[in-house]
Amino acid sequence: MRTPSRSWKRSAPCRFDWRPSRWQTAAHVTFALLMPLAVLASGIPDPYRWPAALLATGLAAGQGWCHARRPGCRIVILPADALVTVDAVPVDDLTLHDRGWLLQLQWRCQGRRHARLFWPDTLPRPARRELRLAVRACCISRSRPAVAP
Repeated sequence: MRTPSRSWKRSAPCRFDWRPSRWQTAAHVTFALLMPLAVLASGIPDPYRWPAALLATGLAAGQGWCHARRPGCRIVILPADALVTVDAVPVDDLTLHDRGWLLQLQWRCQGRRHARLFWPDTLPRPARRELRLAVRACCISRSRPAVAP
């Protein structure tokens, strides 16, 4: 018996939960551990070498700590309505930058630019493909054509 085909007039919403990546946190910790070696091997004058190494280590560790404590967010993309929300707040100018196995999602909300980086441990491969397709379907240019009609 043949199954009737289902035809939907609009696509299903895509929902993604972003959370800080453990891989990125590990990278920050690694940089914090290697930073004093890099500073000590550089050509900084002797009296400034150790303070610069400690400052660089503190800054790298602070960035890792800030990243690890960053709150997660929920991103919902409705392609048919061209509506994108982040934590239930509508956003504009959604763009996706594909950097190999890293995906960077950027948007504008209340005049400020925001971005989230999706590492492979935060978004599995099928969800990454779904995100790419949802952003392509949502971000069709709605501006007027550049040529005269």
